[in-house]
Amino acid sequence: MRESYELAGARRERVGKGAARALRREAQLPAVIYGDKKDPLAVALPYKEVDLLIRGGGFLTTIGTIKVDGESHQVIAKDFQLDPVRDFPMHIDFLRVAKGAVLTVNVPVHFLNEETSPGLKAGGVLNVVRHEVELNCPANAIPEFLELDLSTAQLGDTLNISNIALPEGAEPTITDRDFVIATIASPAGLKSEDDDADAEGEEAEGGAEGDA
Repeated sequence: MRESYELAGARRERVGKGAARALRREAQLPAVIYGDKKDPLAVALPYKEVDLLIRGGGFLTTIGTIKVDGESHQVIAKDFQLDPVRDFPMHIDFLRVAKGAVLTVNVPVHFLNEETSPGLKAGGVLNVVRHEVELNCPANAIPEFLELDLSTAQLGDTLNISNIALPEGAEPTITDRDFVIATIASPAGLKSEDDDADAEGEEAEGGAEGDA
């Protein structure tokens, strides 16, 4: 789990696109804190600090604290908007985290030991079906990422959620099946050669039967 962060925020009296643009010109980032059966709270946060947190990775799986008017809000970022052209943060939605809460989060998957995978060394291709997995986790035990070891993965292997060791207390939101995370697919060239070999074998068998 990534180390927690703390931000100093200011209550926003004005909302809307115009007010948000004015905040960003002042190096502030508009955000809202909601949930835990309380009214939403519109806040302004220091742009540079938040941008560093987002760029550092794990932002959506890290519990943080935002202090506003002397009150501390324990939160987790649920979504953030980036400028489609310049890629800078424009707005963030934070969810309040109650004590003992269990949260639903999307956790990225990291693939280990690709260089030693027999299937990949033989020319196979790692076909990633899920780059992240939705988990239900205790708020104080959210993993920054999950690890899938490819060191023994062979050509044609299917790697499922059961191949990942989940942290204690964490479980996938999909519980009715052992869903696929990735496969080791044969390259197109190898498939073509195999198909040609099978076709030649069938022709040879057909010719032998005709001769008989």
